[in-house]
Amino acid sequence: MNSAPRTALKSAVVFWWLVAVGGQWLFAFYIAAFYGIVTAEKGFQGWTLNHLLVTGYVAADPLRNWAFAVHVFLAAYVSLAGALQLIPLIRARFPKFHRWNGRAFLTLAFGVGLSGLFMTWEHGADANLSGSLGISLNAVLILVFAALAWRTALKRDFDSHRRWALRTYVVANGQWFFRVGIFAWFIVAKGKGLGANLDGPVALFWEFGCYLLPLAMLELYLRAKERGSYMLAGATIAFTLLMAAGLFGIFMFMWRPLIGKVF
Repeated sequence: MNSAPRTALKSAVVFWWLVAVGGQWLFAFYIAAFYGIVTAEKGFQGWTLNHLLVTGYVAADPLRNWAFAVHVFLAAYVSLAGALQLIPLIRARFPKFHRWNGRAFLTLAFGVGLSGLFMTWEHGADANLSGSLGISLNAVLILVFAALAWRTALKRDFDSHRRWALRTYVVANGQWFFRVGIFAWFIVAKGKGLGANLDGPVALFWEFGCYLLPLAMLELYLRAKERGSYMLAGATIAFTLLMAAGLFGIFMFMWRPLIGKVF
């Protein structure tokens, strides 16, 4: 069997993983540096320093503020923990850590999904109904995939468990992909089609595509990884380059200025 397509696909996936994990850990640092310090020093009202945050601090709604805080900090940990679960060396040499970190990842992924649903529908859907539906489907997929990953682990069906854990990892980072994708589109297409309030056709598509597209690419990879695929390798590299552009944009124009406000 020709190993060249398999090698190409594996190399492309490793490239994607390095960029994605680096970006997610950068996101976790931003959460800790901005939200962690601001919340500790100024309380929830300190979130108003982030002028790009649409529904963050609500003075008359402490329950929503707590839900937002839980959601944000859980999302940061899920990014870190999920990335560690993907490292074969850790699985092989530190199986106990892998098991406990995996349990924490799946448990907190549940928290991310539930808190996301609560914030979206606590006062009913917002004016952007498609956005509310997109977030809700994302949250439901997190809950379902995490439950199936846990169930297959308990049954010691580790091949199925890895597949469901990978799916959980992808959808749990859906809103991270959303933000990175929006900034990538600004760089590549100057934001055409996003709309003044992220209500344009491109933004509406990406509200669902931010997790369904990476999930579709994962499914293609799971089916092609044994034989390989030059076409899928090329698509993965292109997707990764767009992701890297979005990461550069979001760091330079959002995360870096906000971190600068607290240091």
